[in-house]
Amino acid sequence: MPKLTWTDADDIGQRLHGAHPQTDPLTVRFSELREMVVALEGFDDDPAASNEPILEAIQMAWLGYFRGEQ
Repeated sequence: MPKLTWTDADDIGQRLHGAHPQTDPLTVRFSELREMVVALEGFDDDPAASNEPILEAIQMAWLGYFRGEQ
């Protein structure tokens, strides 16, 4: 399994959907989202290196999988 970094928004979104298929990404606060990403198997980046645009990109990728658009 390839290592994930903060720039892998689509891959992270897909994995989050797989790990939390019933969770609407729009109900997750960015602080919670950050912790969910860091907890993913294969995540290998500085946990403090995230910011709002990165988390928003991940949230939107996850939303696409949640809505079946991906």
